Amino acid sequence: MTRKTNLASLLLALLPLASVPAVQAQEMVSIDRPVVNMRAGAGTDHEAIWKLNRGYPLIVTEKKGDWLKVRDFENDEGWVAKRLTGKTPHFVVKSTTANIRSGPGTRYRVVGKAVYGEVLRTVERRSGWAKVRNGDGLVGWVSRTLLWGW
Repeated sequence: MTRKTNLASLLLALLPLASVPAVQAQEMVSIDRPVVNMRAGAGTDHEAIWKLNRGYPLIVTEKKGDWLKVRDFENDEGWVAKRLTGKTPHFVVKSTTANIRSGPGTRYRVVGKAVYGEVLRTVERRSGWAKVRNGDGLVGWVSRTLLWGW
């Protein structure tokens, strides 16, 4: 087999992949007010289905005018007004409890705990760990496997 034949075979093998859309980075937002309604549709005339607290992280799945269709860590979906969101990174705890540690690793001492659904402000990210600040101002590190957000 010649080099030309090998290249042609490779190109033919890769051709089906050309129709696969490129994976796009998901846009994340967080709630930028003390409490925001997540609504059933894009507009204030739609029912409020959830109340979201400041910092709550969300994935944007669709945009319609001044409204964002969003999904949370439990896969609940709804709409929020874009002007009520921001780009400040936060995480939400997705495990029953999460140890907050003095450093990025299990060898560091536990300085606090966070519970399921608790929103934590992102301070820094490092190799599988996130440095976070809780609502009481405690700063520490949590394993990213226990968190959802950015």
